[in-house]
Amino acid sequence: MENGNLGAPGAFEDNETPAPKWFSQKLDHSNPSDLRTWNQRYYMNDSFYDYEDPGPIFLMIGGEGPADPRWMVKGTWIEYAKLFKALCFNLEHRYYGESRPTTDLSVKNLQFLSSQQALADLANFINAMNQKLKLRKNVKWMVFGGSYPGSLAAWLRMKYPHLVYGAVSSSAPLLAKVDFMEYFQVVVKALREKTGGDDCVNHLKEGMQQVDMMLKANPEVIEKEFKVCSPFQGVSANDLKNFFNSIADDFADLVQYNEDNRFSVDEKYKNVTINTVCKILTDSEGNKAAYKKLAEFNAITLEKSHETCMDYNYGKMINELRAVEWKENTGGARQWMYQTCTEFGFYQTSSGAADIFGNHFDLDFFVQQCMDIFGQKYNLDFIRNAVAWTNTKYGALDIEVTRVVYVQGSVDPWHALGILKTQDNGAPAIYINGTAHCANMYSPSDNDSTELTEARVEIQQFLDSWLREP
Repeated sequence: MENGNLGAPGAFEDNETPAPKWFSQKLDHSNPSDLRTWNQRYYMNDSFYDYEDPGPIFLMIGGEGPADPRWMVKGTWIEYAKLFKALCFNLEHRYYGESRPTTDLSVKNLQFLSSQQALADLANFINAMNQKLKLRKNVKWMVFGGSYPGSLAAWLRMKYPHLVYGAVSSSAPLLAKVDFMEYFQVVVKALREKTGGDDCVNHLKEGMQQVDMMLKANPEVIEKEFKVCSPFQGVSANDLKNFFNSIADDFADLVQYNEDNRFSVDEKYKNVTINTVCKILTDSEGNKAAYKKLAEFNAITLEKSHETCMDYNYGKMINELRAVEWKENTGGARQWMYQTCTEFGFYQTSSGAADIFGNHFDLDFFVQQCMDIFGQKYNLDFIRNAVAWTNTKYGALDIEVTRVVYVQGSVDPWHALGILKTQDNGAPAIYINGTAHCANMYSPSDNDSTELTEARVEIQQFLDSWLREP
């Protein structure tokens, strides 16, 4: 499943990144008598800030992965910080990266991992910094976040309006949804729109159908073409679901981060875009079968992720996600899975695009993972209730809040769960045609579309008008 993880910012020089700092944070904000604390990692950049004539405070919210100090010197928010002479902070999300509240990640210890606790962390941090830096009473904190932290940015402004003056909420899924079938619908739509027709999608569909048929009739051909780690003989239904889900995820990743200016993309793979991959799929030279072209793309993604073979083994995946030691969970996969099972759902099922990908990874497949990893009680009813409560708690797409700008891109599958239209002038929405996940957050590049360039200026204008308010 593709999480919405924000990549690192692009085109990087050897700028000095700040050293980490540590903040003593409460373990359980909802229980006053629980006095346990832990150390939360954060970064600070005050190089644009004038302590004599203080400007605003910018806070980037951490999400479902380690905080990256490169964001402290790069990215659009840093361009804004220079302009408004802001002091910049980045607070890492509890349970991710080096911010480790508990001795391990057992289910018992994961009870303190939630968006609600994360918001309280941010509020506590803002209060503490106001005191520590002796900031004036009317200082304006502006928060920034992309993807899940984009949701946190909007929710923080809503829940703690006395602490946060405004927010830029990029690519934020504000609606929690168990069966996020729209995800792959947007993937398919993006493949059509970016290539100007059905050709690419038709070849993808044909390839998936051929793989399906050959798995039954001639599995060893698929084993060889897709470089699988183990033969298909005697595999379980979940193994096969995982195999199909992996192929679909290649396309999810391709679309979600299409043509953006992420630092984390190896120069060698900068050119792996919707257009270049669709070229592989639609190439008629040599009369190659559609499944072979899918395998060609699969080989590129394996190489890109430094893997020698495609591992679709369900049991192995579950065992990895069951590991409770910190050293085995530095990427945050177990932690994010827990948040999906207890708060958000977000399961990118094949049910919305079954005609293209085949209906191989339905909702049951993901619910089974919650139960297999965390225990039998995390069943469909449990997840449905948890997701319903999240939407009740934050208001989903009916969120009532001002001074938040919502930014979404039409190619980003996550936009299907976000706010696309301005509901009132107090909370404007910017919908950028043709851009992918969090594109507005990355450093500007010469290849940016006019729409993307204009969106960045528009966000700057909102910040400017809010910061000028008396």
